[in-house]
Amino acid sequence: MSKAPLKTKNEWSLWARMKKSRTLYFMLAPYFLLFFFFTVLPVLTSMALSFTTFNVLEPPVFTGWSNYVRLFLDDDIFKIAIKNTLVFAVITGPISYIMCLMFAWIINEFKPRTRAVLTLIFYAPSISGNAYLVWNLILKGDRYGLLNGLLMELNVLEIAKIWMKDEKYVLLFLVIVQLWLSLGTGFLTFIAGLQTIDKSLYEAGAMDGVKNRWQELWYITLPSMKPQLMFGAVMQITQSLAIADVSINLAGNPSVNYAGATIVTHLIDLGSIRYEMGYASAIATILFLLMIGTNKLAQKILRKVGT
Repeated sequence: MSKAPLKTKNEWSLWARMKKSRTLYFMLAPYFLLFFFFTVLPVLTSMALSFTTFNVLEPPVFTGWSNYVRLFLDDDIFKIAIKNTLVFAVITGPISYIMCLMFAWIINEFKPRTRAVLTLIFYAPSISGNAYLVWNLILKGDRYGLLNGLLMELNVLEIAKIWMKDEKYVLLFLVIVQLWLSLGTGFLTFIAGLQTIDKSLYEAGAMDGVKNRWQELWYITLPSMKPQLMFGAVMQITQSLAIADVSINLAGNPSVNYAGATIVTHLIDLGSIRYEMGYASAIATILFLLMIGTNKLAQKILRKVGT
């Protein structure tokens, strides 16, 4: 008769800790179940579907790597989309992150009532339902558009330009609008993080040789809010790589010569309009891996802050 394998010391220790904290695990169970069924499972399902041909109406058919071969070798629109997405990520990601941090740092110096008003003013564009309405009025392609009207008044233009139908200007204006909308959740997170810093650290820093506000920022403020910095980085990376709404609302989908196409707009086109769900899942998998890689890079950089 075979004996049951003995548990190692680490296994007994883990089981003992879980048993001791069973109330906490029980309280976490609802969130874990929701996270598993609505986040983990869809991601795994999407990865599995990326190796199939699936049109929603018929069962998926396994096709191996064909979707990925088509994606990188035959899909010219995807090449434009990934180039535009990387441009967005390289420009809007770091600039938005620095803007959020600097504006939060400056606003934090004001009195509570003034700080609350300024926070609302800066945060409002990111949650306003009329944000795209404002920019559509600014970029309207006739003489009644605010930008055209101003430039014609200054004799810079003789006739009105249809800005969002000229591929030379599409990406430029999309980047500008995205930066305008970028003071969102990360900005609020930095404001909250600055509020939690122990003021006595600045007094101790002054005694240790910290001489100005920039040294305070680098050696005290940033190291004290590393969790908020990490969360803000994740949010900015996600926003910059998942840009779609700004392109669809201002340039349309598809945009002129796909000048405003991004990975997500291409994914929406393939998945929600053409119902090529297997191919769309391959696009989503590439985007997921790209986000994971950039998040790892951000973590590596932020570990060096204040060292």
